[in-house]
Amino acid sequence: MEKALVLLSGGLDSAVTLALAISRHGKENVEALSIFYGQRHEKELEFAKKLAIHYGVPRRELDLAPLFYDKGCSLLSSSDREIPKDEYANLHKKSKAPISTYVPFRNGLFLSVACTIALQQHCDIIYYGIHADEGSDSAYPDTSVAFHEGISKAIEEGSGHLVRLEAPFVACNKAEVVRQGIALNVPFELTWSCYEDGDEPCLHCPTCLDRLKAFEANGIKDPLLGGK
Repeated sequence: MEKALVLLSGGLDSAVTLALAISRHGKENVEALSIFYGQRHEKELEFAKKLAIHYGVPRRELDLAPLFYDKGCSLLSSSDREIPKDEYANLHKKSKAPISTYVPFRNGLFLSVACTIALQQHCDIIYYGIHADEGSDSAYPDTSVAFHEGISKAIEEGSGHLVRLEAPFVACNKAEVVRQGIALNVPFELTWSCYEDGDEPCLHCPTCLDRLKAFEANGIKDPLLGGK
């Protein structure tokens, strides 16, 4: 049986990705990796811990915050820019460039680090939960199909063909990710998507709006919101 390493942020997409990896490989063959990079919503890491406990998989956490200091990135605690309050598509139309919550080449770095760990832990596959809503119109260029294809080839070659990447939702929208999560009985109440670090989701940032629409498209309430 192949062994998998899952990038687990604590968000909805990574939770569904973790559940999918476990369904394919068994929890005894799955490990989780969470990364602190100076994000304002550090709270998501608390949810990553809860998810790992829920599924009974080992999780390690790395601190890569010293590498991220872009003052223009509103997602980083080092920036004084406000988190935008709009949908991804609208924000990109306004800027015609990666939106302000884009963290410089974050996924490229995360996957490179994950490959190093995967090789040492004898993992065959790295799973990560990018989806099409984020990659559309280059809102987040390191979540696109083209990025995934490129980094997949680089990691496979660079690992001596010992490690490969899986991005099961790269061509799916958020509603499809939620649909898969429902089928896998993912505990959505143990996930955190909001870019703000409040006690409850703000319901106005891009990822909150994307999440709200995804649950509505599936005709159910978001368990994290307690039926709001």
